[in-house]
Amino acid sequence: MTKTLVKAPFKADHVGSLLRPDNLHKARAEFKEGKISAEALREVETQEIKRIVDKQIEVGLELVTDGEFRRSWWHLDFLEHLNGIEGYVPELGYTFSDEVETERYHVRNTGKISFNSDHPFVKDFIEFKEIVGDRAIAKQTIPSPNQLFEHTIRNKEIYPDIEEYAKDIVQAYRDALKAFYDAGCRYLQLDDVYIAGLSSPDYELTDSAYSREQLIDLALRVINGVLEDKPEDLIVTTHLCRGNYQSAWAFEGSYELIAPTLLAKEKVDGFFLEYDDERSGDFKPLEHVPNDGARVVLGVVTSKNGELEDKEAIKARIKDAAQHVPHEQLCLSPQCGFASTHHGNKLTEEQQWEKLKYIVDLAKEVW
Repeated sequence: MTKTLVKAPFKADHVGSLLRPDNLHKARAEFKEGKISAEALREVETQEIKRIVDKQIEVGLELVTDGEFRRSWWHLDFLEHLNGIEGYVPELGYTFSDEVETERYHVRNTGKISFNSDHPFVKDFIEFKEIVGDRAIAKQTIPSPNQLFEHTIRNKEIYPDIEEYAKDIVQAYRDALKAFYDAGCRYLQLDDVYIAGLSSPDYELTDSAYSREQLIDLALRVINGVLEDKPEDLIVTTHLCRGNYQSAWAFEGSYELIAPTLLAKEKVDGFFLEYDDERSGDFKPLEHVPNDGARVVLGVVTSKNGELEDKEAIKARIKDAAQHVPHEQLCLSPQCGFASTHHGNKLTEEQQWEKLKYIVDLAKEVW
């Protein structure tokens, strides 16, 4: 019997991406150099996905992901396969903390946006779900539709009006959710750097014609538009991320600016929130999350290094958060993935599994 999704997000959960092993890095490099075929690369990916599915189940997780092993970036691989979007190499990468510049790759709007019925992620999910079987819940992660508002990639000749742009994005994602649902997905996560950015006072707004408040309102309308009439048994969560590239971060700021709108009114089943250091602010904005509404997954365990946090300190932080959200509405996870890009964060795979098992064991103690 397939496990129920009633409890998702789970008391012990994780954001999605996992460190790529050396043989996968090697295979991807050989593919780019023309030394092996796409089929040979996919075989290595599949072999490693099977291994990490087994490992996630072994450490006690009730949900598993494919570790994002078939992609290079947490967002660009998905977005560039939408109709009306293409990948390209810009002059500069993203700028992260400590003046870290990312690998140079991005996407841009080249035509009317719609969902590609042959999107490779759907096929990937079907194969992934077959690997998982009925042993755990297969969780799919994709970038939030709001990522298409980041860094002004809208082509204003095609979309002079941002509302028309938003309308097509909403429909594309509604079609995406249906495609994943029809493929058997019942737990889907929208990863959203853009919304978290809107809560950072230092975040550069993507369109100077609109105020921060207008863009926050638009971001809410886009998500809720996508979720309108979604199947009742499809669990959708969102992860608000402040950047994660080789253990560097992109910006800081509490959730205070977006809490009255997005935390209060976004119609998701759960919020994965980053709370692993002082950049995130305090838990007070969580008061805006409706009681008995979305679950709040506290990312108080960092994925940026391999050191295990003090158990009592984590318990104290959960207790602190429970002053603002009912204790039973809270869950626990790492603050982000372990490898939002193929480069990965600065820890070992062994430390990654230790972190996830630590979260599973701690969640059992707390709840």
